Amino acid sequence: MDVFRRLLRRPTLELDDIQAAVLRARPEPYFGTHAIIEIVEAAAGKELLRRLVPRVTSAAHWDVPQPSWMALAISYRGLVALGVPPASLVSFPANFRAGMAARAERLRDTGPNAPTHWEAPFGTPAVHLAISVYAENENDWRREVANYELRLRGLTGVRLVSHQDFGATGFNVFGYRDGFSQPVVAGSGAEPLPGDGRPIKAGEFVLGCSSETGHPLAMPAPDVLGHNGTYVVFRKYHSHVAAFNRYLRDNGRTEQERELLAAKLVGRWRSGAPLALTPTEDDPAIGADPNRVNDFDYADDPRGLKTPLGSHIRRMNPRNSKLEVLSDVNIRRIIRRSTSFGEPTTALADDGKDRGLDFIALGARAIDNVEFLQSEWVNSGSFMGLGKEKDPLISLQDKGAYFTVPGTPPRRVHGIQSFNTLRGGEYFFMPSLSAIRWLSS
Repeated sequence: MDVFRRLLRRPTLELDDIQAAVLRARPEPYFGTHAIIEIVEAAAGKELLRRLVPRVTSAAHWDVPQPSWMALAISYRGLVALGVPPASLVSFPANFRAGMAARAERLRDTGPNAPTHWEAPFGTPAVHLAISVYAENENDWRREVANYELRLRGLTGVRLVSHQDFGATGFNVFGYRDGFSQPVVAGSGAEPLPGDGRPIKAGEFVLGCSSETGHPLAMPAPDVLGHNGTYVVFRKYHSHVAAFNRYLRDNGRTEQERELLAAKLVGRWRSGAPLALTPTEDDPAIGADPNRVNDFDYADDPRGLKTPLGSHIRRMNPRNSKLEVLSDVNIRRIIRRSTSFGEPTTALADDGKDRGLDFIALGARAIDNVEFLQSEWVNSGSFMGLGKEKDPLISLQDKGAYFTVPGTPPRRVHGIQSFNTLRGGEYFFMPSLSAIRWLSS
């Protein structure tokens, strides 16, 4: 559940030039599609951009509910395929130019998560243009998908290489409500809710604006291409829900013990209520209340007695936890627009159905931040003093892995396994609307 915020003050950002996905909250329930397109001929790619740009939704009136909207992003290979001048291409960051598959070592994408195991077209040169359609109901979703498909029709120089539908009622395939902790972007006019903290400088999310360092971050050249753009990290996971269910069964004698362990692994109960506010039992009323669901920190829980130090949400946003390895948390913030696909299940045996998570992170430092998170906070416990212990939900676990539940005495839950396997992904640049027009010219 992306928390829907109100417009509190007059925005100072150029919202009509920024894509909607940066600020618009995902509806609940939601329906949608992620499509990947290969640009075979530059002229056809530019024509497709000209056809699509009227359908790409801006962030103007982000606070007003909208039945559907479209987002567009381009990989480095896509920029090359469009014929972007070399001087512009070299102005992009080196990790973006390399692409996600080439950064597998930094991302700790090894073993089953290695690019050699990814599903097509990820990890191939064919991933150029990403189109995402979001909608609050099935009819508007199908109508928006039909609109982008209509614009593809008759263009022989572009090729649809992947089409993945997604959607959920607000709960992911593991049965958890998610998407709560989103930063407030300064200049957006958004109303901070209890627990949000101060707004983060807009330049952490929108290129050309002042960042947390006091200066704009480097952006691609020319200005018309980089200004008001941002970066996107897309990672598709298959979720082993039955294995997760078996793990809870094997490590809890009663349903109450199993649900408490499930909450300890994530840091929230399935309703979304945080352990920091209700550590012994679920309180769905908190999970459904945008004024309470995120109004907490870990100041009174330095040992992790309520929210374990290694729990998923504490790793992703340590808030004011004391870190063994110093890091400015505010420059590690990302906007998450993750989506779920497939149905939740309570089964203990794998039914063979496809279900999982599309992890989507947006931000001016999104690529750097995700690489940092993957290597330091997800696949290591050193920053919390946990040694080799990894994120219990999204990491690739080693043999003999365990999860620590602090207490007197602390409990180590052994036999934890990898509950999500990476299917593929890519780094994208999300241009402003004016940049899309420039790219199409």
